[in-house]
Amino acid sequence: MPIGFRFPRARRIRKRREFLRVQGSGRRVSGKLFQFFVLKRDDFRAPALAAEARFGITVTRKVGNAVIRNRIKRIVREGCRHLGHQFAPGTDVVVLARAGAERLPAAAFRAELSELARRLGGSRPGSR
Repeated sequence: MPIGFRFPRARRIRKRREFLRVQGSGRRVSGKLFQFFVLKRDDFRAPALAAEARFGITVTRKVGNAVIRNRIKRIVREGCRHLGHQFAPGTDVVVLARAGAERLPAAAFRAELSELARRLGGSRPGSR
């Protein structure tokens, strides 16, 4: 897979304490079938990938079986990969899928994520 199409580790929230910090202290914004938690990073550094927004994905067992949960995570990851540039640098975003998210097409999630970026005012003009 070409490097330009990956979702690198530097753009992902991977540790439990980071998820808890964003969910506990972050701003909560609700969409139709997703809930978003957004928090500006304290340890923000400007160079390269560290400057980009980071994303974490949570899908609980209430949503469906493992196959459905993994499908939702793939759709969310793809949406974050395509639209992550719309968020302000140094931002952490945790996406929490609600029950019923399995019926949502991928394009609807991208629209919801784009709307979230617009509502937060983090969109960077002229990017990508």
